[in-house]
Amino acid sequence: MSTILAIETSTELASAALLYQGELIARQSAGTQTHSDAILPMIQQLLADAGLALSQCDALAFGVGPGSFTGVRTACGVVQGLAFGCDRPVVPVVTLEAAAQACRDENPQASDVLAVLDARMGEVYWARYCARADGGWETLAEPALSSAAQVPVEGRPHACGNGLSVYAEHFSANFCTAAFASVQPQAMPHARQVATLGQVHFSAGLALPAQQAQPLYLRNKVALTTAEREVRDAAKGVA
Repeated sequence: MSTILAIETSTELASAALLYQGELIARQSAGTQTHSDAILPMIQQLLADAGLALSQCDALAFGVGPGSFTGVRTACGVVQGLAFGCDRPVVPVVTLEAAAQACRDENPQASDVLAVLDARMGEVYWARYCARADGGWETLAEPALSSAAQVPVEGRPHACGNGLSVYAEHFSANFCTAAFASVQPQAMPHARQVATLGQVHFSAGLALPAQQAQPLYLRNKVALTTAEREVRDAAKGVA
């Protein structure tokens, strides 16, 4: 098996993982440090625990987004710098796909997964995936940005991601439990899933040169004006 170092910083939790000789080890950090401060020490600890040098990794995988604007830039910048330094390729993994993998890790029956992540500003990132036999995912609906009300649900998929709980008033009211095969709001993207999918993508020849590591943005605007916030809050009050 390939040796994959992975990082994921698109949410409030920063994580790093190492897939080595079929074994997956991970570290995570939340709250006390910024992601940029936390991620490099975690990587160093993982490599030290495994007795590996960075150059012994076959590829570096990272959560490419969508997610926190600063977070996905951090992941891209860190993995790009490390990859240049050790002359290794990078493997981008969509965070919504990593969330779907987290859903399947918790529930092996989850083969059709709708991933919904909080995008703030009254919106969600979402995509839908179907499990493949090789351990990867077929994309049924490409990553998108919309209001919770615009997320299409049909065919009783398994649902995951914190968007389900952040916008629970919509999902519980409009999409009753019968609309989903299961609901796992706690299933979120983590470096463990990024490493797992990174290996799948690497084996499929989807690795890229370090200079091609680019974040996946679905939103150009990262903040609302005061007037826009008032309109949003008024709409919430009506709902």
